[in-house]
Amino acid sequence: MIISIASGKGGTGKTTVATNLAASLDSDVQVLDCDVEEPNSHLFIQPTIEEVKTISTPVPEVDMDKCTLCGKCAEICQFNAIVVIGETVLPFHELCHSCGGCMAVCPEKAITETDRELGIIEKGHRNGIEFVHGKLRVGEAMSPPLIRKVREYTRPGRLTIIDAPPGTSCPVIASMTGADFVLLVTEPTPFGLHDLKLAVGAVKILGIPSGLVINRSGMGDDQVREYAEQEGLHILMEIPFDRRIAEAYSRGDLVVDVMPEWKEKFLELYHRIEKLAG
Repeated sequence: MIISIASGKGGTGKTTVATNLAASLDSDVQVLDCDVEEPNSHLFIQPTIEEVKTISTPVPEVDMDKCTLCGKCAEICQFNAIVVIGETVLPFHELCHSCGGCMAVCPEKAITETDRELGIIEKGHRNGIEFVHGKLRVGEAMSPPLIRKVREYTRPGRLTIIDAPPGTSCPVIASMTGADFVLLVTEPTPFGLHDLKLAVGAVKILGIPSGLVINRSGMGDDQVREYAEQEGLHILMEIPFDRRIAEAYSRGDLVVDVMPEWKEKFLELYHRIEKLAG
């Protein structure tokens, strides 16, 4: 089963839930940190890194000796990643989505592919947890290609927990697509509610079963609970606004290690997810 842990905004506690849920399970579990722009699950899992791999993506390279400036490559590109200007063709690799369309339509076969580095993937383990995360190259504009490469490490038949990036844009969709269950994490504040609504909308479009964890419960109001009831969104866990939990997080400690009673609560969360995911 693949569980993607997501939220509409950053700082709600996705990583807290993802890492503590993984650490609470006795069976083999895999954690994929898909927040490749700012991965932080490793700070809590503290894995031993065994493999580092550089990830690249194909981008167009134009042979101007063959090019006739017909412009078909520019016509097919929906991202303006290749344009014809005067007597030359300019590819903008940072905008390229690596679809290969420009190369396919070029009548002169003047376009070939070269590699552009996206970032790295690191793989390791700790106490039965297999850990994989991506680190996007500084200055790189697009994270979904690297997220998809991290997702390729998913092992069929094994429980996989995905720590998704914040928001509801393309990186989040890349982290949720194909998951068996989406666990949304929010906080009981107006900002938390606003962005939760966006996340719920995205999950509905994908048609994936979902549930909700309310973090820092008790610090705000009841609007999140009221919204969840209206939407039929099951509240599977509430994590209180507790100084001990905040201190554990600030030290990089797992809550289930510092407060062992929480292990049973996270196991209960997993069983509820199993039931809803079918």
